[in-house]
Amino acid sequence: MSEILVFIEHKDCLLNKISLEAIAAAQSIGKDLGLKVSAVLPCDKDCSLAQEIAGYGLEKVIVAKNEKLGTYTPDGYADAWEQVIKTINPTYIVMSHTYQVRDFAPKVAARLGREVVGDCIRYSASSGQLVLTRRIFLGKLDADVTLGGEAPYFITFQSGAFRGDNAEKGSAAVEAMDVSVGDLRMSPEPPFQEAKASVDLTKSEVIVAVGRGIKSQENLALAQQLADALGADLAASRPICDSEWLPIDRQIGSSGQTVAPKVYIALGISGAIQHIVGMKNSGTIVAINKDGEAPIFDIADYGIVGDLFEAVPVMIEEISKAKS
Repeated sequence: MSEILVFIEHKDCLLNKISLEAIAAAQSIGKDLGLKVSAVLPCDKDCSLAQEIAGYGLEKVIVAKNEKLGTYTPDGYADAWEQVIKTINPTYIVMSHTYQVRDFAPKVAARLGREVVGDCIRYSASSGQLVLTRRIFLGKLDADVTLGGEAPYFITFQSGAFRGDNAEKGSAAVEAMDVSVGDLRMSPEPPFQEAKASVDLTKSEVIVAVGRGIKSQENLALAQQLADALGADLAASRPICDSEWLPIDRQIGSSGQTVAPKVYIALGISGAIQHIVGMKNSGTIVAINKDGEAPIFDIADYGIVGDLFEAVPVMIEEISKAKS
């Protein structure tokens, strides 16, 4: 039976939770194509994370072990993955489209004479073949891509394309695979640390985002009150960050962060495609806008056509009542 390998990204055995989205994607493809799914976790030791990943519906968890894999390097990971792929001979390799994956996955694919279909937003299965969809021209168009040539096929999915909490639980075996790693041509420096005020919105469960409709920087205080009431993070569309009303790390969209929180509240955001691509996979989308024809309402689960300065205070009041 053919197989799908899914990459588990971690740092010192601490899971990058976006890997759960990759598991969900691989499980879905496996069901549609009748393929079993196994996870691969590069590490320098018997990683404790392997047992956590074994709690998902996988065939097995492979710990690719070598003392040089304690810290990520493209050379080390490429060597490890090349050997795992040649040993397992999978049909598909599924990964989340992270900076780390973008660094080493094309290197592995090139060694095997293959290509990477990257940053996919969805797929469909027809007659045993995958059709992958990617956004092009800054999200203005979707392109369907089919895979040619011989396996293995490398696929990466955009953050939010699948929900990590939809990854099916189960019980998998854990096995170690000793791999050889050649000379490492670079020594990584300590990880870059953002300023203390920065936030990783990809990990937020609730987001309150503001757009041009907030009118002035002083009015951000109202949105912050709503965010505080909900225990949410404050974010923005590009015009707000371009005006320096909020830092760039708060920007959602094609030139900012791609998020998939459980709840996304859009205040005064019209819904340009560049913003939509960054938040369309949110669990529940609530939009408030004076323009009833605003594109944001096309994807919103709940919408208020009205003045946010009238609606938001009422929301804050009702949320406070519900919490008391």
